[in-house]
Amino acid sequence: MIELLSPAGDLEKLKFACLYGTDAVYIGGRNFSLRANAKNFSNEEIKTAVDYAHNLNKKIYVTVNIVFHNEELEGLKEYLLYLDRINVDGIIVSDITVIKLHKELNLKLELHISTQASITNSEAALFYKDLGAKRVVLARECSKEDIKEIKQKTNLDLEAFIHGAMCTSISGRCILSNYCTNRDSNRGGCAQICRWEFNYLDENKNKITQTPFSMTPKDLNMVPFIEEMIDVGINSFKIEGRMRSVYYIATVILIYRRLIEKIVNKTITPAYTNYCLNILNRCANRESVPQFFDKLPTHNEQYYLGRQELSNQDFLGLVLDYKDGIAIIEQRNNFSVGTIVQFFGPNIETFNYEIKEIYNEFDKVIDVARHPQMIIKLKVDKYLNKYDMMRLKVFDI
Repeated sequence: MIELLSPAGDLEKLKFACLYGTDAVYIGGRNFSLRANAKNFSNEEIKTAVDYAHNLNKKIYVTVNIVFHNEELEGLKEYLLYLDRINVDGIIVSDITVIKLHKELNLKLELHISTQASITNSEAALFYKDLGAKRVVLARECSKEDIKEIKQKTNLDLEAFIHGAMCTSISGRCILSNYCTNRDSNRGGCAQICRWEFNYLDENKNKITQTPFSMTPKDLNMVPFIEEMIDVGINSFKIEGRMRSVYYIATVILIYRRLIEKIVNKTITPAYTNYCLNILNRCANRESVPQFFDKLPTHNEQYYLGRQELSNQDFLGLVLDYKDGIAIIEQRNNFSVGTIVQFFGPNIETFNYEIKEIYNEFDKVIDVARHPQMIIKLKVDKYLNKYDMMRLKVFDI
């Protein structure tokens, strides 16, 4: 079975991920998780998430993947027992301490080894398999040949990132953040130093050049290689982004859901692949490219001498209801009469629509929806579902 695995930073994002086609969701608790800046889940919210996902036959994995120092060990055993008791499907871990506790406590939830373990070879994968791992999350630096050999020699479930931010260090083992800001990226405090820009200075601390240096990798985008990844044995396709928006999660999950279905059904076309690339490249600020799978990254996969990260306003509205040909929409970015938009959702075919009339919530005709999250109404002749989305039409379907 091919699993599509989504991030979620809170319950709202989890519900959108489930609605838009994910098979499983990975989340972090308030402690022991590498995304300390995300809202994350309380213990009670984790249980709510598990109950919600299981009711939809979807899985929940919880990240317990920090590098533990002595002060973080307090409460760990009780936390793991709690996750097991509420039927979390698996934990994603990197520290041998958690792996040892998993065995000692005889936990029934699956043990998944985090990408923080930097697994790039079969011997490392076998080491963790002997310790009870059901799955390993491969290092982002793995090549196609690496993955194929790991699968053949271990027969483990393999999880690989296919979309989202890259770390300039080896799969997250970074000390730059700690060095520069005293925020430990390996304990959830990454300050994203690799996104910073640095000046070249001479011995007198004068600028040598006017263009600053950066070491930022472009985001990951594996659309062109999903079929090959299936062929070499990837079981779970992972999206990065627990701090991303509901629009980002819905867009990315739906694109990969339909892409995988077309690959499996052998109906994929170059035109559809290009459409997927176009849509995905507009829902994040940075460019997205394949990275290590088919070759070592070059300057084309990195930002070295400056970059632009421009947020677009493609996300125009969220459908709240549809009745008798009228769509009730919560506005998210400005649009006006004459704007050509696209409606998309998990249970409809994406379609274009030209806005000819806009009504406010009191049925008064208006020319533009300019107030954040205002409620408006549109006459739409195709059926829409609650939580479908409306975006600016930039590319043909």
